[in-house]
Amino acid sequence: MQKTARDMILSLVVIVLVAGVVWLFLPHEDGDYESKRVDYRVDLLTARRAASYPLAAPEGLSEEWKPTSVRYQGAEADAWHLGFHAPDGEYVAVEQSADKRSAFIEDKTQGATKTDATQRIAGETWTRYEGDHYDALVLEGTEGSTTLVTGTGSFGQLTEMAEALRTE
Repeated sequence: MQKTARDMILSLVVIVLVAGVVWLFLPHEDGDYESKRVDYRVDLLTARRAASYPLAAPEGLSEEWKPTSVRYQGAEADAWHLGFHAPDGEYVAVEQSADKRSAFIEDKTQGATKTDATQRIAGETWTRYEGDHYDALVLEGTEGSTTLVTGTGSFGQLTEMAEALRTE
């Protein structure tokens, strides 16, 4: 019995040493993760042909706004997503869908609550939503789809994104 316990401890020591050596030789990234800039133009053109509503994408944002993710899911409620890192590193996304409005807003804002505050952007009314994780601006008066700008960015950044949105 004593020999078996000693052998198990020696085996464990060998495994830990081998794992330590492997860990030393694997590359490690220091600092913050730098996300890659994506080119969403082809995805946008393709999705605009397939979508049942006019897809929105920003025009005229400075180069400091870094597009990091793009996705169109035609089979799943005609959903469009375009994510950005704002100049200060905060996250801002354009989200659109033909799905049920309340469920879509709940999901994409991570449970943000509708406020009484509205603002006019490019002649349209947007309602503010505030949440623990994300805040959002939701475009009012659209039929057949829901458009929102959401993320960890400030309402100023969300407004800047909403002002830049164009559908064609």
